[in-house]
Amino acid sequence: MTKLASERCTACRPDSPAVSEAELPALLREIPGWRVVERDGVRRVERVFTCPDFAAALAFTNRVGAAAEAEGHHPALLTEWGRVTVTWWTHAIHGLHRNDFVMAARTDALIRE
Repeated sequence: MTKLASERCTACRPDSPAVSEAELPALLREIPGWRVVERDGVRRVERVFTCPDFAAALAFTNRVGAAAEAEGHHPALLTEWGRVTVTWWTHAIHGLHRNDFVMAARTDALIRE
């Protein structure tokens, strides 16, 4: 597990600090394969994971869901045959918080289980 993945999520409120432009490159280096996307004016981190079949994709989705529930921080999950798209962002601040990168790193670890 990476250092980032071992961090705990912190409770976010609407006044919690968003990830700054200066912090973003270093955080992205810690989660290779993830990209920043913007939807509806909200920045998010997203990655598509490939799986051998639907059953494996669903099992991975369930592992991500369990990790999300344990931290109280929930992604958008799109499960398809052989692939899962995971998108993290912080609803309370309408953008990216360090928690999103922590959970992206944890998601990377979950695909290897």
